[in-house]
Amino acid sequence: MTARPPYNGAHRKLLLAFDVGTTYSGVSYSILTPGQVPEIKSVTRYPAQERVGGDSKIPTIIYYNKDGGVEAVGAEATTENVHEKAEDEGWIKAEWFKLHLRPKTTSTAGITQSLPSLPENKTVVDLFADFLRYLYACTKDYIQGTYANGAGIWTSAESQGYIDFVLSHPNGWGGAQQAQMRTAAIRAGLIPDKSDGHERVHFVTEGEASLHFCIQNGLTTESLKNGDGILIVDAGGGTIDISAYAHTASTTGFSFEEITSPQCHLQGSIFVTSRAHTYLQVLLQGTRFSGDVEHITNCFDKTTKLTFRNPSDSQFIKFGTVRDKDIKLNIRSGQLKVPGVDVADFFEPSISCIVRAIMEQSRASVKVISSIFLVGGFAANDWLFTKLQRGLEQIGFIFCRPDTHVNKAVADGAVSFYLDHFVGTRVSRFTYGVNCGIPHEPRNAEHVQRKSSIYFGCDGRPMISGHFDVILQKDTQISESAEYRSSYIRQSRNQAKLRNISAKIVCYQGSDIPRWSDVNSEMYSTLCHVEADTSDLAMRLELHPGPENREAYYELDFDIALLFGLTELKAQLCWIENGEEKRGPVSIVYEPDTIIHDNAEVKS
Repeated sequence: MTARPPYNGAHRKLLLAFDVGTTYSGVSYSILTPGQVPEIKSVTRYPAQERVGGDSKIPTIIYYNKDGGVEAVGAEATTENVHEKAEDEGWIKAEWFKLHLRPKTTSTAGITQSLPSLPENKTVVDLFADFLRYLYACTKDYIQGTYANGAGIWTSAESQGYIDFVLSHPNGWGGAQQAQMRTAAIRAGLIPDKSDGHERVHFVTEGEASLHFCIQNGLTTESLKNGDGILIVDAGGGTIDISAYAHTASTTGFSFEEITSPQCHLQGSIFVTSRAHTYLQVLLQGTRFSGDVEHITNCFDKTTKLTFRNPSDSQFIKFGTVRDKDIKLNIRSGQLKVPGVDVADFFEPSISCIVRAIMEQSRASVKVISSIFLVGGFAANDWLFTKLQRGLEQIGFIFCRPDTHVNKAVADGAVSFYLDHFVGTRVSRFTYGVNCGIPHEPRNAEHVQRKSSIYFGCDGRPMISGHFDVILQKDTQISESAEYRSSYIRQSRNQAKLRNISAKIVCYQGSDIPRWSDVNSEMYSTLCHVEADTSDLAMRLELHPGPENREAYYELDFDIALLFGLTELKAQLCWIENGEEKRGPVSIVYEPDTIIHDNAEVKS
């Protein structure tokens, strides 16, 4: 474990890290007292929790009544009396809802069919807000009941706005998902909907949080001695997050850089259960047990899946009583016998996905990767670990699983991310830029084939639309302080139209260097709109004479500056005013992934 310096803030603060998982969720925290070394703790007491004082996770489940009100959450939602009341009163169960927030890409479009639908008249943000509100209340009760002055600590921090939050999310999520999570935090009452409230919410990928967990638990020490890279596999309920890092020279001795673009795959443990469900549907179709498929699947999920170790041994799913029997279906005394090889098949796509991703990361890395650490709730599965260990160690990797609580990796690591901040350099996952117009070149073959895209600017120059101007190329290593910018021009005959600038930042998911938005158009999507108030600048613009007796026009020159080194995208619009660079207040507005084909900007 690395030495952490005392907290040097002026006031006592609370730091809460919420790990909202697909199947299980938890909270870790730290009480930041000036002059004292912060410690990472976990909330280990929740309402209706079976293992009192020893479990840091609760099921990610919410029950709603017919009117949309919350009736039960977490461990409370799994009790027998709640199940009975839910059935009698028609409550709606919401689970696995986290994955409804995922980026909507072509590779994940089909996954919706295997997810439980959201309750009627509820959005995924509504569900996140309700669950965050519950976690917040549980954390409040825990801290107030655990410390001698717990009530005073909480009341003081809450009333003065001295509570910061870290929300973790899969590697594949970006600004749009972070914006929705922040909205959920506002609706949950965690923060006010003001700029200072927004700044109290921080984001970290599950892969980076897991790295911090491994460092704090001393797992990376031996791996760092030879200077090789390490790879973190966070296997959770919904996603598999793969991240690669290497140690860099630092006065602190613990500074890391990301050495290849992280990956995120929808192959977590729920998909093992989903494949078992499909198997059972086919097996029991047309039999008297066909109506029990959901119940049998649930029994598999809670028992057989967790204890599976050997495909040579038959597996048993206990779901009924001694009266439940059908020899032809291999059902005896309420137990369904399933060949071990079939159960192994349920795991195989997830295992193959992890191995394939590890090999891709290893090939793409700028450093040799020698050690792999498996963390996350799914990591506790012995068959997953054994199968991966056998395969990966045969090809030279050192593969291990922490002997500490692997399901706490993200929550604890998220607190460490805030306190220790070990990663200073990250790798861009995509290419980012702006769709704009450029001067038309009559002899340029690419321009000739796009002659239908020619238009004339206010200055009379022939322009061609559809050019993609790259601001940041994919797989670029970027430090937190690095800024990437490009220059543009906005022209208008109406001065008022330049009082506000809204530019679209576009994401390109291909591996090549893009030039035109009509090539591989399916690979482009709108990341966000960057908006800024430029009314003061617009009023000072000079009027330019129009060409050939056309109307005069105004021209605004500006730069779009992007900072991608942080875990949350930052953007600014910059311009020169009276010889000095000015930066306006900027708002970033995210929207669902769509293909964009507009030409608001002209390349400077």
